[in-house]
Amino acid sequence: MRFTPTTPVRSIARLLASLLALALAAAACGSGDAETATESTESTESSETTESTEGAENAESDSESEVDEAGGAVTLRLITYDSFVVAEDIFDSFTAETGVEVEVLSAGDAGEVVSRAVLTAGDPEGDVLFGIDTSFLQRGLDADIFVPHVSTNLPSVPDELLYDPESRVTPMQYGDVCVNYWTDALPGEPPVSLEDLRDPVNAGSFVTENPETSSPGFAFLLATIATYGDEWEDYWQDLADGGVTISAGWSEAYYEEFTAGGGENSIVTSYATSPVAEVLFADPPVDAAPTGVLIDSCFRSVEFAGILAGTEYPDEAGLLIDFMLSETFQADIPLNMFVAPANGDVELPPEFIEHGVVVDDPLELTPEEIEVNRAAWTERWTEIVLG
Repeated sequence: MRFTPTTPVRSIARLLASLLALALAAAACGSGDAETATESTESTESSETTESTEGAENAESDSESEVDEAGGAVTLRLITYDSFVVAEDIFDSFTAETGVEVEVLSAGDAGEVVSRAVLTAGDPEGDVLFGIDTSFLQRGLDADIFVPHVSTNLPSVPDELLYDPESRVTPMQYGDVCVNYWTDALPGEPPVSLEDLRDPVNAGSFVTENPETSSPGFAFLLATIATYGDEWEDYWQDLADGGVTISAGWSEAYYEEFTAGGGENSIVTSYATSPVAEVLFADPPVDAAPTGVLIDSCFRSVEFAGILAGTEYPDEAGLLIDFMLSETFQADIPLNMFVAPANGDVELPPEFIEHGVVVDDPLELTPEEIEVNRAAWTERWTEIVLG
């Protein structure tokens, strides 16, 4: 989302789709975080077992793939984060084409999902994992929780989203965690760089999330590290001295501390798609978003899906990966999870084009660098900002 974030992203997605549907996401460039937990997506049920010789999205499957060893219909368990949200009937066409049913199992935020998958490596709780993002990808790859699969739809994915040369994970969606601001409540001119947040004019105006408890908070920490390198600690010391507000999660930051929820802070860590959601869920309706995005602060989060090692149904799981990368599934992503689809052949909804922000050069760090330094970075951040 994952927004998110996850959501980090995550989640970006469900957080804005659900919370903003009630007032004004969660899915993370992966991308989902702990504060975005919402009701789990109900499993898709089929009233009768069908037999098909065609796989999802041009993938071939023989009739034996439709039944398990006991002769019953195969049901794949899709493990994902709590903020995963798609159209209620999205898996019906997959089941109609393959005879394979899909049960969606939510397992906490993106970090919890990956941690549980690592702990059960080789004897997984499900068959396919959706939502591991760039901030946790290396942890999953190092633990060998996935088996390779080259999707039939992979040629439609831009090269910059292909992180694993061994095809153990498949890109599904991506989004950007960015600093947002409430245009009419700023103490000065809109910020155009991270450096502007150090400006005394913005002292006491910025709220961000704790990187130890929030995916967007961690993504913003990574954005500052990607920008300032070894000097990131000095940057955060200046923010702390300037009165930065720290919240546990996105919902607290956006709906309690930020102007959107009546708070005193006019600048917040949120998502590049937040203005789209502000327009879509505004009551009364508005023609333009009241928020802006500090593009130079945007950190890119890519979310992936993978076949879990140890699944009893690797062939069927591969068909599900192919389906989730198909145009049918990918077109469902933007207005449900408020992130961009990984399939480059899918057109964004007009609302994204009109009100969204294009981030041409997002900040990024490699999954390897993130995994090696995560604990040290968050520990040092805690000492500077909370200590």
